[in-house]
Amino acid sequence: MKILLQLSYDGSAFHGWQVQKNAVTVQETLQDAIQALTGERLPVTGCSRTDAGVHARVFYCTVPEQGLSHIALSKLPSALNAHLPTSVAIEASSMVDDEFHPRYSCKQKEYLYDIYTGPYRDPFCIGRSWQLCKKLDTDRMNKAGRILCGTHDFSSFCAASSSVEDKVRTVSELQISDGLHVMMRISADGFLYNMVRIIMGTLVQVGMGKMPPESVKTILEGKDRALAGATAPACGLYLNRVIY
Repeated sequence: MKILLQLSYDGSAFHGWQVQKNAVTVQETLQDAIQALTGERLPVTGCSRTDAGVHARVFYCTVPEQGLSHIALSKLPSALNAHLPTSVAIEASSMVDDEFHPRYSCKQKEYLYDIYTGPYRDPFCIGRSWQLCKKLDTDRMNKAGRILCGTHDFSSFCAASSSVEDKVRTVSELQISDGLHVMMRISADGFLYNMVRIIMGTLVQVGMGKMPPESVKTILEGKDRALAGATAPACGLYLNRVIY
């Protein structure tokens, strides 16, 4: 058996989830907390490899039961939170089978992307939204977003440095909400490296009138990263739901 932890974190101060040399990450910070609590350095497996500056409203990871079996599951979140910085919080813990994998057992993930469109920067949104400070035509953005829904090869919306060969993914939902904060909600069976941020950067070009909504179809069919828009900043991206 494994212990499944549900957590959330503000990624502003972290260089992503995965342990890196000479960089503070969420995975390492959680391992430090577990070691401080148990005296053991236990492996932690996460549901996603969020990039530097990306946030998670919901994130799941597993740790071996053996190292934490002496602590009641109901008390484990509080015990770990006592050793974690305020930017990370354990919210729940449960038992899962050894066959369960937080990443590969996932059926669908949902991300949110937040853009602040007010005329001036908002100090309270720094590090938590893309402060574009420009109005966007969300009707045009939604029209383009509908083209991206369905099963497609998303090569054009994947970082050129990615080594993943199969770039076919199924997007089940993509919606843009209007307001001072323009929010994109996108769900899929999986995401490529920088996929959400490249989609957002492209849809912003559509929303600013720099490309027609229909051009997204041409970008998809071209299977070329150079055809899509710039990669949106990491600060506006949130992992919002993970469905098993």
